[in-house]
Amino acid sequence: MADENDNDRIDDNQKPEKMFTLKKWNAVAMWSWDVECDTCAICRVQVMDACLRCQAESKKDSYGKQDCVVVWGECNHSFHYCCMSLWVKQNNRCPLCQQEWSIQRMGK
Repeated sequence: MADENDNDRIDDNQKPEKMFTLKKWNAVAMWSWDVECDTCAICRVQVMDACLRCQAESKKDSYGKQDCVVVWGECNHSFHYCCMSLWVKQNNRCPLCQQEWSIQRMGK
């Protein structure tokens, strides 16, 4: 019986044969804004995309992507800055919750 246990062990000098070798690895990642609703309630376009106004004017940043900044209010609702800047000229309240509009942060 001692012989059976000896056969199951691998010697320290003997390495197990590799099942495969990893030659190339392509990692893919996705990101999105940390928002409850990913659609601008004013223009109905996703906040990750340029708003309708920026698309029409073809505003582009240094990387060739359309440049459209996202703005968050104190209520944590997010909109395109272009959309919200026009909105607050008429009504200084959040379009979703009607809380008085105050910018919490801005980002791309």
